Amino acid sequence: MDNKSIFNVTVCLIGAIILMVHTLNLALKKEKRKDEKCLLAFFIFTVLHFLTYATFSFVRTKYTSNAFITTFYTIFYIMNNTEVLLLFLYTMRYVEIAPEKKKKLYILNAVLFSAIVISDLINLFTGMYFYAENGVYHRSATMMFSQTYQFVIFITIICLALTNKKLNFREKTAFILYCALPFFAIILQNIFKGYAIAYASIVISIEILFLFLNIAKNVELSKIQEKNKEAQIKIMMSQIRPHFMYNTLSSISTLIPMDPEKAQRSLDAFTEYLRRNLSSLTDTRLIPFEDELKHIETYLSLEKMRFGDRINAIYNVYNTDFRVPALSIQPIVENSVKHGILKKIEGGTIRINVYQRGMSHVVEIIDDGVGFDTDDVSLKNQEHVGLKNIKYRLETMCNGEMQIESELGKGTKVAVIFAKQEDE
Repeated sequence: MDNKSIFNVTVCLIGAIILMVHTLNLALKKEKRKDEKCLLAFFIFTVLHFLTYATFSFVRTKYTSNAFITTFYTIFYIMNNTEVLLLFLYTMRYVEIAPEKKKKLYILNAVLFSAIVISDLINLFTGMYFYAENGVYHRSATMMFSQTYQFVIFITIICLALTNKKLNFREKTAFILYCALPFFAIILQNIFKGYAIAYASIVISIEILFLFLNIAKNVELSKIQEKNKEAQIKIMMSQIRPHFMYNTLSSISTLIPMDPEKAQRSLDAFTEYLRRNLSSLTDTRLIPFEDELKHIETYLSLEKMRFGDRINAIYNVYNTDFRVPALSIQPIVENSVKHGILKKIEGGTIRINVYQRGMSHVVEIIDDGVGFDTDDVSLKNQEHVGLKNIKYRLETMCNGEMQIESELGKGTKVAVIFAKQEDE
């Protein structure tokens, strides 16, 4: 092999290896965007394209018949156009444009691609683009027309990138460079004849496309998903707060005709509680467990004022040095009281156990209420208000876990397990 062949094979093999890595990453990605599926097809085909050219560079010194050369170059030109077709399809998936305009562009692309492939096949018999003589490849005077499809599609993509207001500067740059670099490469290739500079430009262009578009977009989408997650947590928090506030005020309201003085003390305590803990109630970040424990103690003390000896609370708190989502334990306690203990005429006892187990902090809420069938805890049952909500916030905010055990007539145990945070 001469230096030109070595250069060409090296470029193609390096490009194929780089693209195989990208292809593998995309193929293993569980959830792909629609444009990523097009990008994956584009990468796979380009790998095939590079390997085909590398193979041809190896064997062209042994097989020099005119038929062999014209057949292979015909395959190459069709593959070049197919690669541009896949780039076009990826662009159409990536760029948001009006449906009518998109339809027209698809029709234009189909007509041009079909015409150029047919003309490449006709060239086998006419030599209007290129021909082989004595085993040597020669270009015809009309060779430039074989690039018509690529030229039109590249110009179309550049226009789409420049005129689309939804694309940022990085995205516009990526599309424009991908289309512009091959033109400069072709000029250099005409100067340094025999060197596959165009293939080197494709490798560079694809890397720009991958880094500027796909990786950057994945980072942006990750940030958007985090914001959406935070917004969803805020919505869930807003669903819990009115429920907690309503039940607390309802308890105080019930006390007013029965014991006005006790109702006044309860209202004063609840007002002070709100004033001291307002920051926790409006915070979607993790709060000290001690603050959450105050929510629990306030709620249980208010309910005990209302129901007297029907509610008994026992606290076994051995550890409070960790953080939890605001209002993540109090609603579980509320469920135990409302749907467990108070459904028994005589009431019952709720135990709050807090301790450390290995590398985790554990909060147990145990009641001796009526219990329930744990098959209902898919949480479609409206009685178990907020459990699905809490489970979601525990998982997304602190990698927490909620375990539920219950038996009809004997009671319920809910264990909330918090993994130790890195700063502990």
